[in-house]
Amino acid sequence: MRRIDVTDLPGDVVAQIDALGPGEHLVITRDGEPVAVIRGVATAPKPSYGHDVTVVATAMKLSASARSSLAAELGGDYVVLDLHAAPATADVLLVPPSSPQLVGHLRAMFPKARVVVTEIEDDELGVSYRGPVHRMLDAGAETYLASTTIPRLAEQLDAVAQRRQIGAARLEIEAGPS
Repeated sequence: MRRIDVTDLPGDVVAQIDALGPGEHLVITRDGEPVAVIRGVATAPKPSYGHDVTVVATAMKLSASARSSLAAELGGDYVVLDLHAAPATADVLLVPPSSPQLVGHLRAMFPKARVVVTEIEDDELGVSYRGPVHRMLDAGAETYLASTTIPRLAEQLDAVAQRRQIGAARLEIEAGPS
């Protein structure tokens, strides 16, 4: 389906679209001939979340119970929504391992959100988003380090080597520059 954002249209056209009621139509013509129809739809008011609430949009199929469980674990300062129900102003976007193109597309949908890529396996809630890191760890890798610089890699590697109990910290991800 092709889309046009209403903010890309001339103001007088937007005013006519905004005036449409549910079931009403605006016919677009060229030389007196219809070329398109815009149909008014009923819209529910968008929920407003307080400034003290962190909105997490999930870009993965999660059941309502899995989303509720995540929200409960995060606490009352969080609201967890499917990306289709989340406002474009969401604070965090939770994404499964995916292509850079998809991440870029999702970034455009939620420009203010911190994008967090996660691999998760929760049999109890029926959630499985395993990716390459889990597969490498399952194959015998002991640790995965995502380092932004050689000095940071050396610091992480030294910490892992000194622990002697690698399993206690199998994954360490360093956030990139903001």
